[in-house]
Amino acid sequence: MSRERAKRATLPPAQENIEKLEKVVKQGNYYGAQQMFKSISARYVSAERYSEALDILKCGACLQLENGQVTCGSELALLFVETLVKGKVSYNEETLDHVRKTYEKFPRPSVPQNLDLTDDDDDDMQKLSEAIAAAKTRVECCSSFLKASIKWSAEFGALRYGSPELHEMLADYMYSQSPEVDMVKVSFHFVRGRNHKKFASTIINFMGKCYPGEDDLAIARAILMYLSLGNLRDANKLMDEVEKEMQSKHLDFPQSELMQFVNYLLLTLQRDALPLFNMLRQNYRSSIDRDPLFNELLDEVAKKFYGVQRKSPLQGMFGDIFKMMGGE
Repeated sequence: MSRERAKRATLPPAQENIEKLEKVVKQGNYYGAQQMFKSISARYVSAERYSEALDILKCGACLQLENGQVTCGSELALLFVETLVKGKVSYNEETLDHVRKTYEKFPRPSVPQNLDLTDDDDDDMQKLSEAIAAAKTRVECCSSFLKASIKWSAEFGALRYGSPELHEMLADYMYSQSPEVDMVKVSFHFVRGRNHKKFASTIINFMGKCYPGEDDLAIARAILMYLSLGNLRDANKLMDEVEKEMQSKHLDFPQSELMQFVNYLLLTLQRDALPLFNMLRQNYRSSIDRDPLFNELLDEVAKKFYGVQRKSPLQGMFGDIFKMMGGE
């Protein structure tokens, strides 16, 4: 028997180790359990018993997360994804379900409400500070896990940009758990998903929190992000969903020049009309300039729909965004 085969044969079934490790977690020895989950799973990976290693890591991640050990849980969750890559495990519904169940274990507590901060209450300020720090840690940990999962899914069988479901999970967690929501990042992931209704609800919720007069920016940004990917169909679907939900909630749809521009743009892109596209950009320049990202997105729209080559490479923040979006 070869050395490798001997190593595979000496390892017990993974379930035996899982049962032992569960007891360690129940005893509250989270650190000890963490080291054991890592070392034992590594043995199965070394023996190329990837399926069992994945079972151990998934169990460990879920147990730690259930007990509020976000850093430990996310570390094991990341090792789970690394093992998917090492084992060259294909993206399919079964594996996606394992990722989804781990994601669902990430805590979703709310920031303490009704804190009376007017009297400079040190206790309340401390609670708020701790809640914000914990929320940032949760978002960072969950984002790392899901971004790694998206990269794995793109490499092993999902769409070019990765699994739509994973993008939706990340967008939802970032929006619901971030102390300071970055709608550019949230929208970036939603436009790679398929849940237009959820995206529309998120935009409308955000519109109720943003500065007065800036609610139209959230809608325009989302539409332009779809269009920068050459996705006119989903841009129209999202617009329809936003209008429908706002009507059902008896909310007034923004009546601004920027919204006029977006509506005209959606019609223009249905036909080969580059001169009209350029005229729209010129006529609505002041509205477009309200957000520096819009001109970058529109340059990409011109490239996708009319073959217009960009004049200069993207730089800085916008370059990073487009690199993520698959832009040249």
